Amino acid sequence: MRRTSRKKRSTLADRAIAASAALILGGGGLVAVNVYASAGEGPSGSPPTRTQNAGRQLSTIDCPEAVNGLPEVPDRARGEVDRELAAMDTQITDAYRQFADRKEQLARDPGLVENAVLGPLRGKRAASLDRIGIVIGRVAERPEGLESLAGCSLRADDDQGRGRGRGQGQGQGQGGNGPEAADFVDIRSVRPDADPPRKRRGASRGSFTTDCGRNENGKFNPDNVIVAPGVSNGAHHMHDYVGNQANDAFASDDDLADGATTCRNQGDRSTYYWPVLRLQNGQDEDDVDADGGGRDQNTGEIQTPSRVTLRFVGSPVGRVTAMPRFLRIITGDAKAFTNGDANANASWSCTGFEDRQLKDTYPICPEGSQVVRTFAFQNCWDGQNTDSANHRTHVAFAQDDGRCPNGFRAVPQLVQRIVYDVPPGPGFAVDSFPEQLHKPITDHGDFINVFDERLMRTMVRCINDGRRCR
Repeated sequence: MRRTSRKKRSTLADRAIAASAALILGGGGLVAVNVYASAGEGPSGSPPTRTQNAGRQLSTIDCPEAVNGLPEVPDRARGEVDRELAAMDTQITDAYRQFADRKEQLARDPGLVENAVLGPLRGKRAASLDRIGIVIGRVAERPEGLESLAGCSLRADDDQGRGRGRGQGQGQGQGGNGPEAADFVDIRSVRPDADPPRKRRGASRGSFTTDCGRNENGKFNPDNVIVAPGVSNGAHHMHDYVGNQANDAFASDDDLADGATTCRNQGDRSTYYWPVLRLQNGQDEDDVDADGGGRDQNTGEIQTPSRVTLRFVGSPVGRVTAMPRFLRIITGDAKAFTNGDANANASWSCTGFEDRQLKDTYPICPEGSQVVRTFAFQNCWDGQNTDSANHRTHVAFAQDDGRCPNGFRAVPQLVQRIVYDVPPGPGFAVDSFPEQLHKPITDHGDFINVFDERLMRTMVRCINDGRRCR
């Protein structure tokens, strides 16, 4: 039976490229020639790539990911920088709304793209980047070249016409900004490809499972205390929360330490959160007029998972050490559609078919099978920091041989499995930033470790001793 959370959420309503891209008109509407896809620099620092989008309908706004272009941000500047980065996300959201609301007008007068969308956005981003430079410059050397991150472009949806979908039509759901038919694939047409990890002699083979419920009590908000602390609606999409109930944009470590928890073992006050999944059935949710919901083009009935499993596992090559309290980990990339897939890390499948994992498409499950989202979090820690300026470099995934990178140590790996009983077919999607078009590759999960020291020691012993503990 499908379970849908319809609880009242009054707090949600209250709080919750080129600069000169050449544009032409085509049969499908507004198209671009030689549009620069400002996908943002990934870990390798590679520059944006040039794409040929002629003949394809433009679908979204693509901006460099500013946090990836920053040097190490001093701790004394990080709060202000994070708030400015969150403001830049809001700028993109507002610009995307302008683009989406005026597509027909823009198609008739391509000059408006620069004058009404890209130009004003570039100006706002340049001002924000200048303020970031000033903030950092107060406590360290001011970074140079930030202005190069200001320009954005329009880009085509690479999924259009891909031909892999089993749905009908294009632009279905979410008020026309995704998902597309090509974002879905029948799981039965996918070849098995999931190999179990190989464990060597000395591996830590145990596991520790914590039961924190399925968000039956309906705790939602569009904040992200890791990426945008102190900023309401910093995510521009709604999150499910299990575990710590004090989690919002303004929660300090002390707030989390004192917060109530939905976890059965009260020694686990950790916070686990991820974008909600919604049905695209034309029915409104209670947040239809709220930030993170309808105001950010996330619409449809929010689905309560039928099952949530939070399991910590060991290293395939050795023992694990305790996580530090308040360690923050983000897995996946909420902007992977425009950033590229370097940090994408969610898998999609169906019960009974979990040897077939999808990365950039949603599964269509047969009757009697349920949709499964899986996140395997980073399992190596730098031994010093509970967070980093880009919220990534203090943790890492083990290398292909199972060992952690130099200077990192193995910690228990959170593996998160979320199951949904939704009607068969392509009628669902995860919440996303509006310009990310609800693509499955943008799925992501967030975790803050608030285990007490005694329970963390128990977890480590269980894993290293090869036991299965709950």
